[in-house]
Amino acid sequence: QVHLVESGGGLVQPGGSLRLSCAASGTIYSINSMGWYRQGPGKQRELVAKITSSGGTNLADSVKGRFTISRDNAKNTVYLQMNSMKPEDTAVYYCNVVWRSSRWSPEITSWGQGTQVTVSS
Repeated sequence: QVHLVESGGGLVQPGGSLRLSCAASGTIYSINSMGWYRQGPGKQRELVAKITSSGGTNLADSVKGRFTISRDNAKNTVYLQMNSMKPEDTAVYYCNVVWRSSRWSPEITSWGQGTQVTVSS
């Protein structure tokens, strides 16, 4: 089992910044990718950004140049720095982790409980 703890959501004005964190703990042998998805009102869940264990990143076009994803492998923690935020960034943000419990176990995808981010004046 893996336990994901998200933090950093809240209310921010347009043009402002927020930093999300997600820490993974539990019986973890290795973590492949860590990332963030979001689901806005009336929308489907979409990828925001993800980062592999080697540091490769993939960001949605809508956030490139504004958001940065990073991770601390020693702490099993992923961060999402969000700058120049827009009202359309308003959504529930979910942490996503792909991990293994042992060398021989299959990859497992786990989700955080979600944290609300609201961009409004």
